[in-house]
This record gives sequence, structure tokens and C-alpha cells, in this order.
Amino acid sequence: MCGGSGRLRRAAVVVGLAVGVLLAGCSGGGDASDTDPAKPGAAESGAEAKGDGGPVRSPSATPGLDWTPDDSRLPRTRAQALRLAREVAAEPRRWGSGYVKRSPYESDPDSLAVLDEDCVWQREPLPPSVLTSFTRYSELPAKGGRGPIRIAATVVVHREAADADWEMARTLEEALRCPEQRLSGSERITGLLSAGLPLGVGNSASDDVISEHGEYHSDELGGPHYYVWGQNRLGQITVSVVGKGSKGHTQEEIDTAVHEGTGAMLVDIQAELEASE
Repeated sequence: MCGGSGRLRRAAVVVGLAVGVLLAGCSGGGDASDTDPAKPGAAESGAEAKGDGGPVRSPSATPGLDWTPDDSRLPRTRAQALRLAREVAAEPRRWGSGYVKRSPYESDPDSLAVLDEDCVWQREPLPPSVLTSFTRYSELPAKGGRGPIRIAATVVVHREAADADWEMARTLEEALRCPEQRLSGSERITGLLSAGLPLGVGNSASDDVISEHGEYHSDELGGPHYYVWGQNRLGQITVSVVGKGSKGHTQEEIDTAVHEGTGAMLVDIQAELEASE
């Protein structure tokens, strides 16, 4: 995907994401917590779980998206799903110049973050409907009187597209249920606003998009600072990115990094799974 068509497709992805952020509204929002790996979504869906190697419903080409997934390349086992997630989860260079790995750099792919009834993020074992949930943590280090920008990217591979669709629906409701969320013992979000964009409604990048904004508070970095989170779905796969600001950084700076990295991951997923022409 290094040719001209890949560059054009990436541009379309970034435009679609930017529209999603604008529609979601703006609020003021960086230690990336293990319980907040880009909010990978709901636990068990209502779809029937299947064992590794079992049949997976193949998503058809989505009208309006410039790609066609190849059924033979879709992940069907945990090993296949983790290989794909590791291949496409954004590394520091994807976010821009100067970004480095955080410690820990990668999450446990056999667990995912779930928002509990008290609006606190907890890590739980993977439900049967999820093949893997993999996160990489990056940051732009503090420098010259400015604090860090911290970004986490999560790739969740579900057994079926219906499972991923259910995750999107549950996630969209979470901001309504919990406009204030606890990420860890030292981090929280307030004033959370959320919006969903199906394909064709300000979104030409993926099957569905969810965008959230809020104010980020940290014992280490103070606040409120700018907080942005976005999630895109391509078939059975969701890609989530969270950006946490701190002193001296603008909303535009953080949004730009999040959009560029997310767009790159969506392009990489298409390159991994699309049918040969």
C-alpha cells in the first residue's frame, strides 16, 4: 500500500475522522493507564461465541469503502488475530516526530478494558466473542516547559462483524451513562461528549466511527487538559485511539497526531485483508 492509491485512501480516512471530531463537539483533556487502552469496548456481545478455527461470517464489501476483504485472509484464530493486531497497532513514529515508546509499551493481548457499573475502567479476561485486544502506548515527552502528549492505540479483533458492531453500540452508550469516568487511581475524565457516525454520514473511512471529547485530570499532570478518543470499525475489527494532553499543547496538535495515526492503521488493515486485484 505504498503507492498513490494508498496515499489517496489515507487522505480520505483522515478527512472522515476530522469530520467526526468536529461533530462530536469540543471540551477541554496524559498518563496512559493499563485500564484505559484506547477504550477497546464492551465485553461479551449478544452474538454466539465460536471456538478457535470455527466459522466466521465473512463481511461483504461495504458500499462506499474502497476495499474488498478477502475471506481467506480474515483472522479466525487467536494467533491469526494477534498477528494482525501487532502488524497494524501504531508504533510511535505513526503519531509524528519525537514520539517514543512508553513503559509498559504493549498490553496483555488476553485481556481488555471494560467500564464497570461505577464508571471505573477495569481489565478483564477476553470474552468468547473477542479473539484479541492489543494496545501500544506512545508519548511525546515533556520538553521546554510543556508536558507530554500520551497516546494509546488499541486493535480489537472480534470473531464476527456482528460482535464488533455490538461493541460500537455499547461504547456509544457509555458516554451517556458515564460522562465522568475513572481511568485509574490517579486519572479521570469529566464532561465527556460522544457522537457516532455511520458510513456515509460524515464518514467515508470505515463502517462506523465514534468520537469522544472531554477534560482530562491527572494527579501527575494536573488539569483539566484536552482529551480525545476515537474508534473506527472495519468489519470484525475495531481500532481505537486515545489522546491525552497536558500543559502547553493545543487541541489541534493532539487531534492531528490522533488522526494521522488512526488513518495509517485503517490503511494497514485494508492492506492486510483486502482481496488481490
